Amino acid sequence: MRQLQFFVYLVSLSCSWITHAEIFTSIGQMTDLVYTEKELVQSLKDYIKAEESKLAAIKSWANKLDDLTRVSTSDPEGYLAHPVNAYKLMKRLNTEWSELESLVLQNPSDGFISNMSVHRQYFPDQDDETGAAKALMRLQDTYQLDSEAFSRGKLPDPNHDRAGGNLRYFERLLTKQLHEMNQTYQPPSEEPIQLGTYVRPKDHLPEREIYEALCRGEGLQMNEARRSRLYCRYQDGNRNPRLLLKPMMEEDEWDSPRIVRYLNVLSEEEIGKIKELAKPRLSRATVRDPKTGVLTTANYRVSKSAWLEADDDPVIDRVNQRIEDITGLAVDTAELLQVANYGVGGQYEPHFDFSRKDEPDAFKRLGTGNRVATFLNYMSDVEAGGATVFPDFGAAIWPRKGTAVFWYNLYRSGEGDYRTRHAACPVLVGSKWVSNKWIHERGQEFRRPCGLTEVD
Repeated sequence: MRQLQFFVYLVSLSCSWITHAEIFTSIGQMTDLVYTEKELVQSLKDYIKAEESKLAAIKSWANKLDDLTRVSTSDPEGYLAHPVNAYKLMKRLNTEWSELESLVLQNPSDGFISNMSVHRQYFPDQDDETGAAKALMRLQDTYQLDSEAFSRGKLPDPNHDRAGGNLRYFERLLTKQLHEMNQTYQPPSEEPIQLGTYVRPKDHLPEREIYEALCRGEGLQMNEARRSRLYCRYQDGNRNPRLLLKPMMEEDEWDSPRIVRYLNVLSEEEIGKIKELAKPRLSRATVRDPKTGVLTTANYRVSKSAWLEADDDPVIDRVNQRIEDITGLAVDTAELLQVANYGVGGQYEPHFDFSRKDEPDAFKRLGTGNRVATFLNYMSDVEAGGATVFPDFGAAIWPRKGTAVFWYNLYRSGEGDYRTRHAACPVLVGSKWVSNKWIHERGQEFRRPCGLTEVD
């Protein structure tokens, strides 16, 4: 048994480097840890029960022998004068004490230790704990949260009523369950966590203050004059046969550059299938180093992503076709459908989707030109935070499950529209799932002809 446990332990150690993959960067993958912990708790309870049973047996032995030796030591010769007592003493010391010794030496923890060894390969490591702590400090800084309250798990009501309500609901539920078990509960949120001191990153973001203010819902440049120019309508994809009977509902989010939102783009079933396909493939999202062109991870992009092909499932093929129908742009030269799930404090700081003149080879290997447009599906609601913001013109777009937003990254001339620099704000409460399609220039020659001026 111990040899088997040692083998399992070695296997867990050898596999740990594969599975320690920045778990904190994806809430979706972190959910598995909840069930892992529940199983470990049950294993721990089984161990406690076994220990209690063992101790109960030993205690019963001790009580009986205590009574027996009290009698035998009061008159040893008289006690041993009875042949049965003499025999029982021999039997106890020769056999029964050995059995008791074996009982004492039994280790009920074997099952629990074995279970721990098997599950340890899925545990977060020190990098995860550090990354999550930094994320909490980033949230505190971005959303200007009270440090004392936040360290105790308190969120600022009334701005986050739903999140605060969820916390109180689960605390009441746990309190009720423990009361039925004659136990007491002290909410863990009452125990302050030590976050240390947050140091703002030394970066090149001139718009950081604007970006973070927009994430808090401050500094928005939407006014009545601009709002009066925004409309909603039904979109049939320029009389696309697939949209004639069921046109898409389209809402203007911004006038210039034009950003639109489409309603009911993805159904609950489609969202579920996309997440199901993506979850086992999620890996830390990367960015392209502008100097080397090599993909690498970065602290300013905290999420995990997966790429889905049309052949993976009919749902993916159907979603790709729907994007083409809605936008009128060819998607056969577009990148694969990227699915992203944001982790603790998940974010993607201000960036461009298109390649600039100082990185002309960014998409050279694709042979499809630059990213002309972005189609972004929101696959979850987010209780707090997680907005898509555009610092250049002060817009914030909030996730709404099943909807999608669309904008052009390039002018008709092929020049980049630098106003489209955008960011995914840190997720304060919730799990943010998105999927996006980056549509490229090739194949759009007749669908979106070139303009005559640089900014057409």
